[in-house]
Amino acid sequence: MQNNILAVPFRKGTAQSLSTAVRQYISTKYDQHPDMFRQDLEVIDALQRDAVNVREAHQSGVKKLQAYAAQLVWMGGKFPIDIGADFTWYPALGYNTERPIVHNNLKFELANILYNLAALYSQLAIASNRSATEGLKTAASYFSLSAGVLKHLKNEVITELRTTPPEDMDEHTLESLMQLQLAQSQECFWQKAVMDGYKDASIAKLAARVSDLYNTAGEAAMRSEAISSSWIHHMSAKHHHFAAAAQYRAAKRKYGEEVARLQDAVACVSEGLKETRGGYLSKIVVDDLNGLKKRVEEDLKRAEKDNDMIFLNIVPPKSELKVLDRANMALARVPPEVASPLDHLGEKCEFGPALFTKLVPYSVHIAVSIYEERRDRLVNQNIISELEVLNERIHEILSSLNLPGSIQAFEKPLGLPGTLVQHAEEIRQADAISRLQRSFADIDKLRAADIAVFEEGRELLQAEEEEDIRLSRRYGTERWARPESRVEQSQGAKLWNQVAEAEGWFGNSASSDGVVRDKFRAIEPILAVLAGSDRGIMDFVPSSRRTEIPESLKPTIGRLRSAYNDVTRLESRRRRKAEALREKAKSDDIKSDILAEAARLERSQAVATAIVPAHFEDFFEKRLDLLYEPDLELVQKEAAEQEKLINDLIRVNREFESQKKIVGDKGNREREQALQKLENAYYKYKELVSNVEVGRKFYNDLSRIVGGFRDGARSFVTERRREARMIEDDINMPPLHGLSLDHQQQHQAAQNYAPVQIQQQQQQAQQSQQQQPPPQRQSVHSPAEARIQSWAPPAETVAPQPQPPRANPMQAMWNPEMGIKFGGGPAPSGAPGQGAPKSGQNTWDPKAGIRFG
Repeated sequence: MQNNILAVPFRKGTAQSLSTAVRQYISTKYDQHPDMFRQDLEVIDALQRDAVNVREAHQSGVKKLQAYAAQLVWMGGKFPIDIGADFTWYPALGYNTERPIVHNNLKFELANILYNLAALYSQLAIASNRSATEGLKTAASYFSLSAGVLKHLKNEVITELRTTPPEDMDEHTLESLMQLQLAQSQECFWQKAVMDGYKDASIAKLAARVSDLYNTAGEAAMRSEAISSSWIHHMSAKHHHFAAAAQYRAAKRKYGEEVARLQDAVACVSEGLKETRGGYLSKIVVDDLNGLKKRVEEDLKRAEKDNDMIFLNIVPPKSELKVLDRANMALARVPPEVASPLDHLGEKCEFGPALFTKLVPYSVHIAVSIYEERRDRLVNQNIISELEVLNERIHEILSSLNLPGSIQAFEKPLGLPGTLVQHAEEIRQADAISRLQRSFADIDKLRAADIAVFEEGRELLQAEEEEDIRLSRRYGTERWARPESRVEQSQGAKLWNQVAEAEGWFGNSASSDGVVRDKFRAIEPILAVLAGSDRGIMDFVPSSRRTEIPESLKPTIGRLRSAYNDVTRLESRRRRKAEALREKAKSDDIKSDILAEAARLERSQAVATAIVPAHFEDFFEKRLDLLYEPDLELVQKEAAEQEKLINDLIRVNREFESQKKIVGDKGNREREQALQKLENAYYKYKELVSNVEVGRKFYNDLSRIVGGFRDGARSFVTERRREARMIEDDINMPPLHGLSLDHQQQHQAAQNYAPVQIQQQQQQAQQSQQQQPPPQRQSVHSPAEARIQSWAPPAETVAPQPQPPRANPMQAMWNPEMGIKFGGGPAPSGAPGQGAPKSGQNTWDPKAGIRFG
């Protein structure tokens, strides 16, 4: 049944088992068993099956689609977007409606369900009885709801899709469909106003707004790859139709203005009738245009006669006519069930209870990860790292003061100091040199593995970029208008930014690794001495010539030893606090508390809202402040205490150095320097152990990042290649005129092929000989003349002029001035070749369009 308005068609989908993917995800990612949610799994499959099979214009389908969409929104807070279910849907518009689109994406499923909800509202509007005013009100309401769902889909769902939307759900297509539904809703209000006998001025305002909406829809459709030509012609015809209708209704005022507006109405409806070329419009739309044109022309004839004979008013030009006011009645109304779906989920609500309520929300798992990351950063960077910086400053000061070597040289002039023996034993037991070398080898392996994974992802992106450039050069940028992967908004730009970031990380890490290895090479000979036997250490440390401490130095050495011990005790206490803080952070399990907080948030919200990690920000801050604020204050106290002890140590060491100069330190200098080298090597070793652990953790963390980057690059490249194949198939489709020419035209084209070859051969021979003048070209009228002559009535047709039996070969050759002929019509009466068709009858006119068949 033909109609003068358009309905959005349904997208066809296949009912996949969503419960299988949900069950698998729960069993692998959550601590709960999937059998706890057996009933919920059965319900979600039933909802999906009912929603996917809604393909008829019946009111019962609205609730099925809305209920499934609401549960999908709710599940978005429980599960990740790529849950593991491959949702399969077929486009509703465009040239690839038989080619399925598959995405592992909950938002993609939601987008298709909402699209079909908009299509259902549109088809319910068309199914309404629009011959009565009540039916028109119902249809207008359905069209407005359809526009609202499309608006919500375009602004709220497609933006979170994380992948390139299908061509019939891109921005331009959805905008065109939304404006089309608004235009048809406004048209229903206009039709009701006509049926109810509203004033002409009011009807004109309504009609003007209908024209605007159809024009907006048509402009968006021109930028869409999915809207068909017939729909675009329909929108354009409707735009001109209602522009003419608005001027027709507004014309009933002053007589001069009436004539001007009726003239413009005739011009508008004539433009609308031009859209009938090619048979794109339905018969009822064409009849409406012809009926309006007939009525307007009759009124124009009457108005011109009255004005010329009676009123004699000046007919103003169109530019001086007042622009018509608009009365907008059509609004995009988003159904509450779509705008706030969670409000309709509950035990006593329209869509029943929300599913998987006992499952810990996925957002809570993300929140736990965020808290743990934030806690570890606070503990490691803001507390432990600051304490380590303070310890490093201690060792720098001690090394600059030659402590404890200068004290040990006097206190233990022979043999090895006790602390040095302890340090050497620790080095031996740890197998220090081999341990560091193994750590360096492990770091090299981790780094090489990370680089290999990263380069795999980068090479995928580079290969796809080269393929895209090659295809762009092959087909040209006009036909290959797809954006490059580096500027692709959904994922491409993000992935290429990750490439640059990762290259920076690897460069910085290589520099840091080099610094650490240089430190090791600098202390390796001294570390080898410490790792050796006591005999070897004693050979390295010379004995002092002075076996007794001078009496004048004993008080100063005692004070220096006391100050030095205070500093070392501070350092030891600080290391114990750092270890205790690490254990405290490791035992900080937030899961039970955050579940209680999530339950509190769900109870406290008057309007049902999906829990997101941002809801836990206050909870995080309070917990971190409660647990770790005293430790943050400890850092400041430690820094102040250390500064005081260091100042005391420097002051006492200054006294010690001045006393040494008085008594002389001959025989102690070499021993002091050797002891200090061994002490420095020990502390450098401890620092290197910390450095390699940081490096190992860095590359382990980096492996997860580059692994995610590689997986994202794989998915992105796979999708881009699939998209490229679709675009290439579209480009390589045979031209439409080759599909529409009738058999007679193809047969005649085949007959004309041989004369053209003979003609080309003769032309080449003539050019080579250059003896005969070139044959005269056949005279052809201009396209304008051809069009005018093609409109001439049959009685005025000029009889064809006779021609010689043998046609000039050059007449079969195409001439740029001749236009394009799509298979000549039947020969005039007489034998073929005895008459020439009238100039312009078979010549293509650019303004007349192309007719096939």
